[in-house]
Amino acid sequence: MDLGLRNRSVLITGSSRGIGLAAAKAFAAEGARLFLVARTEETLAKAAAEVEKAGAAGVRYLAADATDPIVPDRVLGEVERAFGGLDVLVNNTGGSRGSAGAEATDAEWQEVLELNLLATVRFCRGALPLLRVSRGTIVNVSSIFGREWGGAVSYNAAKAAVIAYTKSLSRLVAPEGIRVNSVAPGSTLHPGGSWDRKQKADPEGIARFVKGELPYGRFGTPEEIAAAIVFLASPRAGLITGACLNVDGGQSRSLI
Repeated sequence: MDLGLRNRSVLITGSSRGIGLAAAKAFAAEGARLFLVARTEETLAKAAAEVEKAGAAGVRYLAADATDPIVPDRVLGEVERAFGGLDVLVNNTGGSRGSAGAEATDAEWQEVLELNLLATVRFCRGALPLLRVSRGTIVNVSSIFGREWGGAVSYNAAKAAVIAYTKSLSRLVAPEGIRVNSVAPGSTLHPGGSWDRKQKADPEGIARFVKGELPYGRFGTPEEIAAAIVFLASPRAGLITGACLNVDGGQSRSLI
């Protein structure tokens, strides 16, 4: 199926590995032009080479920390110079940090909110002038633990906030032809990721987790999450906005 993304310009944060890199490759396979952002120059350069090989119409990248308040405007300026505009923004920066429970400090809360929520807000806000021109779309990567209880308390709250922000923003910008959605991955395994580290540290414990929590008996893959992201970003999803799509193999217990 042609998703209508050929030569569309796509910006993806957190795109040097895992879900972000898989999404970049999936957009590349559709003939899109990619701009990649992540913190580490070396891994980002390798990712860009992989994305180019996957069929991208063009690839640019910038090593930068998405949680730095000045970075979004800098990145978006580079995107406009490279591609002349922006059609799709994918906010994939995120993760858990610090203490998992009620003892989490203000500094730990701030770090998690910057990483998951505020970086997303800043990139969305900065991208809106370009997306108004293209009548483009935004996909924010949240988590099933933004839809229900689970994970570290700060991460749980931050991902729930991403979903709420996505819904609110979608209503505000719909009259301008901009769509805004989120995806909620379940437990996803990729080299170097948190589940990979946990599995190596405690293979028996993770085997019990898989048996008890994952109905398909396996982790999700970054490629499965990427497929949902690319669909939501495409014209094929033209009537979908404000939605949060679980991609979790039935792991979530939420009814909504």
